[in-house]
Amino acid sequence: MTATALHPQGPAPPPAPPTLKASRPRLADKSFRMITLACGLAVLAILALIAVFTTNKAMPALRSEGLGFLTSRNWNPSPASGHAHFGGLAFIYGTLGISFIALAISVPVSLGLALFLSEVAPRRLRLPVVYVIDLMAAIPSVVFGLWGILALQKPLGRFYGHVSDIFAGVPLLDRIFRGSSGRSFFTAGLIVAMMITPIITSLTREVFATVPSSQKEAALALGATRWEMMRTAILGYGRSGVVGAVMLGLGRAMGETIAVALVIGSVPSITLSLFHPGDAMAAVIANQFGESSGTFQAALIALGVVLFAITIVINMVARAFVTRAERALGQA
Repeated sequence: MTATALHPQGPAPPPAPPTLKASRPRLADKSFRMITLACGLAVLAILALIAVFTTNKAMPALRSEGLGFLTSRNWNPSPASGHAHFGGLAFIYGTLGISFIALAISVPVSLGLALFLSEVAPRRLRLPVVYVIDLMAAIPSVVFGLWGILALQKPLGRFYGHVSDIFAGVPLLDRIFRGSSGRSFFTAGLIVAMMITPIITSLTREVFATVPSSQKEAALALGATRWEMMRTAILGYGRSGVVGAVMLGLGRAMGETIAVALVIGSVPSITLSLFHPGDAMAAVIANQFGESSGTFQAALIALGVVLFAITIVINMVARAFVTRAERALGQA
């Protein structure tokens, strides 16, 4: 029996050659893949060029100071002796201190607002609050800085004085809460916290909105209270997204310039006191770059390089934490 007899209508037709319609999707997919790859490589290339260019401009100061640029607090661009010193430790300390003060204030408030808006607030209240938060994110930083120096500086200075009197003589706390300057680390951290709270809140709320309703209903069905459901089902599921939102807020806090420059006091210092004037890398660059030249300008650019490096390291650590959290969630 032949193959022709097995087929009721004669031999099976040969496969049709690929048509133009079938090849177009493949070409579109390949083109899209190449475009996205080029965009990703362009981002890496831009970052590399920024690092190379700024480091090259900062080399005179780095050669002059060596490791002392990172370990010394002596910043004296125009000394009477004629030999300038550029130690950036005080500015690094101020940047990190302000950023962590801002996070300590902003993260609990942002998480609470996100949970309130996604799980607790009635519909008629939710939309106006979301609009207000989004509008706060659009306010320019100079407005926050001017509001801080014009409206908050004197009241906060008096408040700091009362707090300092309360903790006077208490070991360690008297050093942390010593001082009464309205332009201080804490004032700068408070202003920056107000600026990053809308960002963290909006991103966290979007993360919480992706939590499957079945997961929340299962927690409630097992007898969990509303808070236990939010703590286990929502916060547990969205942990990696929350970390990403916090890291984005931290990047904004570390790079904030004008608002910090207006309210921090512009005094390079390393102290435990939250109520003492200080300075930060972005703020000193904004304040002194216009009048700088030569090695002085190179030192300011070097501060920008250090800020760039710190930001990259923190983001790498955050990425590793998010990846670990996602892996643990997937195994669970």
